[in-house]
Amino acid sequence: MRVSRSLSLEWRGVARGVIVAWAALALAGCMSANEPVGPSGEAAYSALATPVEPVDFASGYALQPGDTVSVNVFGEPDLTVEETLLDNSGNIGLPLIGDVAAAGLTARELGERIETLYGARYLRDPRVSVTVEEAREPFITVEGEVEQPGNYPYAPGQSLLIALAQARSPTEVAALGDVFVFRNVEGERLGGRFDVKAIRAGRMPDFALLPGDVVVVGHSARRAALRDVLRVTPILGVLRPI
Repeated sequence: MRVSRSLSLEWRGVARGVIVAWAALALAGCMSANEPVGPSGEAAYSALATPVEPVDFASGYALQPGDTVSVNVFGEPDLTVEETLLDNSGNIGLPLIGDVAAAGLTARELGERIETLYGARYLRDPRVSVTVEEAREPFITVEGEVEQPGNYPYAPGQSLLIALAQARSPTEVAALGDVFVFRNVEGERLGGRFDVKAIRAGRMPDFALLPGDVVVVGHSARRAALRDVLRVTPILGVLRPI
Protein backbone atom coordinates (compact mmCIF):
# COMPACT_ATOMS: atom_id res chain seq x y z
CA MET A 1 0.00 0.00 0.00
CA ARG A 2 2.83 2.37 0.87
CA VAL A 3 4.57 1.47 -2.36
CA SER A 4 1.43 2.15 -4.36
CA ARG A 5 0.83 5.45 -2.57
CA SER A 6 4.47 6.49 -3.10
CA LEU A 7 4.27 5.72 -6.80
CA SER A 8 0.98 7.61 -7.06
CA LEU A 9 2.48 10.71 -5.44
CA GLU A 10 5.49 10.51 -7.74
CA TRP A 11 3.30 10.32 -10.81
CA ARG A 12 1.25 13.28 -9.56
CA GLY A 13 4.43 15.31 -9.21
CA VAL A 14 5.61 14.33 -12.67
CA ALA A 15 2.18 15.06 -14.15
CA ARG A 16 2.14 18.46 -12.50
CA GLY A 17 5.59 19.20 -13.94
CA VAL A 18 4.49 18.06 -17.38
CA ILE A 19 1.39 20.27 -17.28
CA VAL A 20 3.41 23.32 -16.24
CA ALA A 21 6.10 22.67 -18.82
CA TRP A 22 3.71 22.08 -21.69
CA ALA A 23 1.74 25.17 -20.69
CA ALA A 24 4.98 27.12 -21.07
CA LEU A 25 5.52 25.53 -24.47
CA ALA A 26 1.99 26.42 -25.56
CA LEU A 27 2.50 29.99 -24.40
CA ALA A 28 5.73 30.20 -26.38
CA GLY A 29 3.88 28.91 -29.41
CA CYS A 30 1.36 31.70 -29.05
CA MET A 31 4.04 34.35 -28.82
CA SER A 32 4.54 36.46 -31.88
CA ALA A 33 7.54 35.52 -33.98
CA ASN A 34 10.55 37.76 -34.25
CA GLU A 35 9.53 40.98 -35.95
CA PRO A 36 10.93 41.07 -39.50
CA VAL A 37 14.01 43.23 -39.94
CA GLY A 38 14.36 44.12 -43.58
CA PRO A 39 13.36 41.86 -46.46
CA SER A 40 13.39 38.07 -46.31
CA GLY A 41 13.57 35.22 -48.82
CA GLU A 42 14.64 36.14 -52.35
CA ALA A 43 14.11 39.82 -51.52
CA ALA A 44 16.92 39.61 -48.94
CA TYR A 45 19.38 38.37 -51.57
CA SER A 46 18.37 41.21 -53.89
CA ALA A 47 18.53 43.86 -51.17
CA LEU A 48 22.12 42.99 -50.29
CA ALA A 49 23.25 42.51 -53.90
CA THR A 50 25.01 45.87 -53.74
CA PRO A 51 27.68 47.26 -56.09
CA VAL A 52 30.22 46.59 -53.34
CA GLU A 53 32.68 43.96 -54.54
CA PRO A 54 34.70 41.55 -52.40
CA VAL A 55 38.00 43.05 -51.31
CA ASP A 56 40.71 42.85 -53.98
CA PHE A 57 43.88 43.98 -52.27
CA ALA A 58 45.73 44.14 -55.59
CA SER A 59 43.49 46.84 -57.08
CA GLY A 60 42.21 48.82 -54.11
CA TYR A 61 41.52 48.36 -50.44
CA ALA A 62 37.98 49.05 -49.19
CA LEU A 63 38.10 50.89 -45.88
CA GLN A 64 36.37 49.38 -42.87
CA PRO A 65 35.69 50.30 -39.22
CA GLY A 66 38.89 50.27 -37.19
CA ASP A 67 41.14 51.48 -40.02
CA THR A 68 43.31 54.55 -39.50
CA VAL A 69 43.64 57.15 -42.27
CA SER A 70 45.18 60.58 -42.76
CA VAL A 71 43.35 63.27 -44.75
CA ASN A 72 45.44 65.98 -46.42
CA VAL A 73 43.58 69.01 -47.78
CA PHE A 74 46.18 70.79 -49.93
CA GLY A 75 46.80 74.36 -48.92
CA GLU A 76 44.46 74.06 -45.91
CA PRO A 77 46.48 72.97 -42.84
CA ASP A 78 43.55 73.66 -40.52
CA LEU A 79 41.46 71.10 -42.39
CA THR A 80 44.17 68.46 -42.64
CA VAL A 81 43.73 65.55 -40.19
CA GLU A 82 46.46 63.11 -39.26
CA GLU A 83 45.65 59.53 -38.32
CA THR A 84 41.94 59.53 -37.67
CA LEU A 85 40.10 56.30 -36.89
CA LEU A 86 37.04 54.97 -38.69
CA ASP A 87 34.47 54.48 -35.92
CA ASN A 88 32.17 51.46 -35.52
CA SER A 89 29.76 52.97 -38.03
CA GLY A 90 32.54 53.42 -40.59
CA ASN A 91 32.65 57.22 -40.31
CA ILE A 92 35.46 59.73 -39.82
CA GLY A 93 35.06 63.20 -38.33
CA LEU A 94 36.45 66.17 -40.25
CA PRO A 95 36.49 69.93 -39.59
CA LEU A 96 33.48 71.90 -40.87
CA ILE A 97 31.77 68.95 -42.59
CA GLY A 98 31.51 66.62 -39.57
CA ASP A 99 31.05 62.86 -40.00
CA VAL A 100 31.87 61.43 -43.41
CA ALA A 101 30.90 57.86 -44.36
CA ALA A 102 34.15 56.09 -45.30
CA ALA A 103 33.54 52.34 -44.91
CA GLY A 104 33.40 50.49 -48.22
CA LEU A 105 35.32 53.18 -50.11
CA THR A 106 38.91 53.10 -51.33
CA ALA A 107 41.25 55.89 -50.21
CA ARG A 108 40.85 57.55 -53.63
CA GLU A 109 37.04 57.36 -53.49
CA LEU A 110 37.03 58.80 -49.98
CA GLY A 111 39.27 61.67 -51.14
CA GLU A 112 36.82 62.43 -53.95
CA ARG A 113 33.89 62.39 -51.54
CA ILE A 114 35.64 64.82 -49.20
CA GLU A 115 36.48 67.11 -52.14
CA THR A 116 32.80 67.19 -53.09
CA LEU A 117 31.70 68.01 -49.53
CA TYR A 118 34.26 70.80 -49.05
CA GLY A 119 33.65 72.15 -52.54
CA ALA A 120 29.90 72.38 -52.00
CA ARG A 121 30.15 75.04 -49.29
CA TYR A 122 33.63 75.94 -48.13
CA LEU A 123 36.41 75.68 -50.72
CA ARG A 124 36.89 76.43 -54.40
CA ASP A 125 38.34 73.48 -56.30
CA PRO A 126 39.64 71.60 -53.22
CA ARG A 127 42.26 68.89 -53.61
CA VAL A 128 42.26 66.06 -51.07
CA SER A 129 44.40 62.97 -50.66
CA VAL A 130 43.70 60.13 -48.24
CA THR A 131 46.37 57.77 -46.98
CA VAL A 132 45.67 54.48 -45.23
CA GLU A 133 47.97 54.52 -42.22
CA GLU A 134 46.87 51.24 -40.70
CA ALA A 135 44.43 48.71 -42.12
CA ARG A 136 42.50 46.45 -39.83
CA GLU A 137 42.39 42.79 -40.79
CA PRO A 138 39.14 42.08 -42.68
CA PHE A 139 36.59 40.36 -40.47
CA ILE A 140 32.93 39.45 -40.14
CA THR A 141 30.95 39.41 -36.90
CA VAL A 142 28.63 36.61 -35.74
CA GLU A 143 26.24 37.33 -32.84
CA GLY A 144 23.10 35.96 -31.24
CA GLU A 145 22.31 32.28 -30.72
CA VAL A 146 25.62 30.69 -31.69
CA GLU A 147 28.01 28.74 -29.50
CA GLN A 148 30.94 31.16 -29.88
CA PRO A 149 29.89 34.68 -30.95
CA GLY A 150 32.63 37.09 -31.97
CA ASN A 151 34.69 38.51 -34.83
CA TYR A 152 36.16 36.09 -37.36
CA PRO A 153 38.77 36.72 -40.08
CA TYR A 154 37.30 37.24 -43.51
CA ALA A 155 38.51 35.24 -46.51
CA PRO A 156 37.35 35.62 -50.13
CA GLY A 157 34.43 33.29 -50.79
CA GLN A 158 33.25 33.27 -47.19
CA SER A 159 29.52 32.51 -46.91
CA LEU A 160 26.78 32.52 -44.31
CA LEU A 161 27.10 28.78 -43.60
CA ILE A 162 30.88 29.06 -43.26
CA ALA A 163 30.49 31.93 -40.81
CA LEU A 164 28.06 29.90 -38.68
CA ALA A 165 30.46 26.97 -38.71
CA GLN A 166 33.27 29.26 -37.54
CA ALA A 167 31.04 30.29 -34.62
CA ARG A 168 30.61 26.59 -33.74
CA SER A 169 27.08 26.47 -35.21
CA PRO A 170 23.75 27.79 -33.86
CA THR A 171 22.59 26.80 -30.37
CA GLU A 172 19.68 24.48 -29.69
CA VAL A 173 17.38 27.49 -29.15
CA ALA A 174 18.36 29.30 -32.36
CA ALA A 175 15.67 30.43 -34.78
CA LEU A 176 17.18 29.11 -38.00
CA GLY A 177 14.55 30.89 -40.07
CA ASP A 178 15.52 34.22 -38.51
CA VAL A 179 19.18 34.70 -39.37
CA PHE A 180 19.94 38.32 -40.21
CA VAL A 181 22.81 39.82 -42.19
CA PHE A 182 23.58 43.53 -41.85
CA ARG A 183 25.91 45.44 -44.19
CA ASN A 184 27.11 49.05 -44.39
CA VAL A 185 27.16 50.39 -47.95
CA GLU A 186 28.28 53.99 -48.46
CA GLY A 187 27.09 54.99 -45.02
CA GLU A 188 23.73 53.20 -45.29
CA ARG A 189 22.97 50.12 -43.21
CA LEU A 190 21.25 47.39 -45.20
CA GLY A 191 19.83 44.17 -43.80
CA GLY A 192 18.07 40.98 -44.81
CA ARG A 193 16.63 37.87 -43.16
CA PHE A 194 17.74 34.41 -44.28
CA ASP A 195 16.41 30.89 -43.68
CA VAL A 196 19.38 28.68 -42.81
CA LYS A 197 17.21 25.55 -42.88
CA ALA A 198 16.33 26.26 -46.51
CA ILE A 199 19.97 26.95 -47.35
CA ARG A 200 21.13 23.70 -45.73
CA ALA A 201 18.44 21.77 -47.61
CA GLY A 202 19.51 23.32 -50.92
CA ARG A 203 16.20 25.13 -51.45
CA MET A 204 17.96 28.52 -51.27
CA PRO A 205 21.55 29.41 -52.20
CA ASP A 206 24.16 30.12 -49.57
CA PHE A 207 24.73 33.85 -49.12
CA ALA A 208 28.16 35.36 -49.90
CA LEU A 209 29.47 37.63 -47.16
CA LEU A 210 31.70 40.70 -47.43
CA PRO A 211 34.17 42.17 -44.91
CA GLY A 212 32.40 44.03 -42.14
CA ASP A 213 29.15 42.07 -42.44
CA VAL A 214 27.33 41.32 -39.18
CA VAL A 215 25.43 38.02 -38.84
CA VAL A 216 22.82 37.80 -36.06
CA VAL A 217 21.13 34.46 -35.28
CA GLY A 218 17.68 34.94 -33.75
CA HIS A 219 16.25 33.31 -30.62
CA SER A 220 13.38 30.81 -30.79
CA ALA A 221 11.06 31.04 -27.78
CA ARG A 222 9.37 27.81 -28.87
CA ARG A 223 12.66 25.89 -29.00
CA ALA A 224 13.64 27.29 -25.61
CA ALA A 225 10.31 26.20 -24.12
CA LEU A 226 10.68 22.72 -25.63
CA ARG A 227 14.15 22.44 -24.14
CA ASP A 228 12.73 23.35 -20.73
CA VAL A 229 9.99 20.74 -21.15
CA LEU A 230 12.55 18.03 -21.78
CA ARG A 231 14.53 19.12 -18.76
CA VAL A 232 11.62 18.95 -16.32
CA THR A 233 10.11 15.74 -17.75
CA PRO A 234 12.88 13.12 -17.77
CA ILE A 235 10.54 10.56 -19.37
CA LEU A 236 13.11 7.78 -19.48
CA GLY A 237 13.76 8.14 -15.78
CA VAL A 238 10.15 8.32 -14.53
CA LEU A 239 9.83 4.59 -13.78
CA ARG A 240 12.60 3.14 -11.65
CA PRO A 241 12.93 0.22 -9.24
CA ILE A 242 11.32 0.73 -5.80
